[in-house]
Amino acid sequence: MAQTGQNSALEGVLVGLGALTLGLYFTFHAVQGDDGLFSRLQIEAEAEALRAEKATLEAELANLSNRTRRLSDAYLDLDLLDERVRAVLGYVHPDDIVVQ
Repeated sequence: MAQTGQNSALEGVLVGLGALTLGLYFTFHAVQGDDGLFSRLQIEAEAEALRAEKATLEAELANLSNRTRRLSDAYLDLDLLDERVRAVLGYVHPDDIVVQ
């Protein structure tokens, strides 16, 4: 009779140990796995960095679109045209003082 009690106690310990091991396994993968908490935090950080880069690129695109529109045939900004001619071709007015 004492033998049966020891076997059921051993079985209880083994079942508890197996449940604990299984719980630890799933907890570890919930935190460290491919879809775990750490991966989610990393993905969210990358997404925030990409949003910031997108905002920067959108601002640059708006600036370039504005400058392109100002140099178009429909609307010509002479000051911008003069600036670009000086920068690209190296032209200067006779009144300008050039410092090199």
